[in-house]
Amino acid sequence: MRRSSVLRHARRTAVLCAAALLAVLPATGTAAGSQAAPVHGIGNFPMALLASLATPDAAPPGADDWNCRPTAAHPRPVVLLHGTLENAFANWNRLAPALKNAGYCVFAPNYGALPGEPFKGTGDIAVSAQEIAAYVDRVLAATGARQVDLVGHSQGGGVMPRQYLRFAGGADAADPTRNKVGRLVGITPSNHGTAVGNLGAPLVGILGPLVDPVLLPGLDGPWAEQQSVGSAFNKRLDAGGDTEPGVEYTVIASRADEVLVPFTNSFLTAGPGATVHNIVLQDVCPTDLSDHLDASYDPVVVRLTLNALDPAQAVPPHCNLLTLPVVGGLLL
Repeated sequence: MRRSSVLRHARRTAVLCAAALLAVLPATGTAAGSQAAPVHGIGNFPMALLASLATPDAAPPGADDWNCRPTAAHPRPVVLLHGTLENAFANWNRLAPALKNAGYCVFAPNYGALPGEPFKGTGDIAVSAQEIAAYVDRVLAATGARQVDLVGHSQGGGVMPRQYLRFAGGADAADPTRNKVGRLVGITPSNHGTAVGNLGAPLVGILGPLVDPVLLPGLDGPWAEQQSVGSAFNKRLDAGGDTEPGVEYTVIASRADEVLVPFTNSFLTAGPGATVHNIVLQDVCPTDLSDHLDASYDPVVVRLTLNALDPAQAVPPHCNLLTLPVVGGLLL
């Protein structure tokens, strides 16, 4: 069978599986005529990823309300940046509703792939940063806010937003009052690279032949080399230091991370005028085994993210008896 035919067959199969899953999942979002009702999403990453295959360009529940206006309590909209080989719906079905329910204006772009492709974030990271620059400008114009806060996973919490801050207009080192970003929260972020072989393996484990290298568009794209240890991209980005003046950074890393190896490659070092908080998930909750893929679905990570965005209202996370890897939304 020719590759194009196999790819079409795999996509049709994925869409049918995703449609069947969506049919049995509880409805998400607010009820009609009940804007104050809590927003709910899918509770774990594998189910959200499978559901996203039917509508890979969809926004997660609670995100992309372009009529939202920031409040005095939360004056900066939050822009959620998905990771490599993910999409906004798959990555943010838990955190987007949590932020919306907490009173934030929430936005979740897809980047680094053509519309309709389920596995995004596979383009040249410098080009993706330009996409995010245009998107942030759109959010600022629509909401009237002066700045946004960024929350990202993997690439979306690491090298891509750092590229945006330094080289695509997100920050102004000469005059930090002109920064377009106040805070960057990275969830298992790819700040200083990993072994190339680690980057796609976990997804293959979840979806098997649906993400076989023969079928996966963009698997051999620039994102892999750019996020490898010692890449020219990383060297250029790191040459001026990890941070930008006037930006507050939070890194949430996990010792169970099987993609960012060693996990300490997620950490940042604060430069002049910046603040960095490097957090190890297991230092907060020792029995939390959330790994790279499911970290954005872990309730402890959600709470740490809310605390990072609003330190004045920080609440200690509740540690469960055990939080499992891969399915971090399913807890014991």
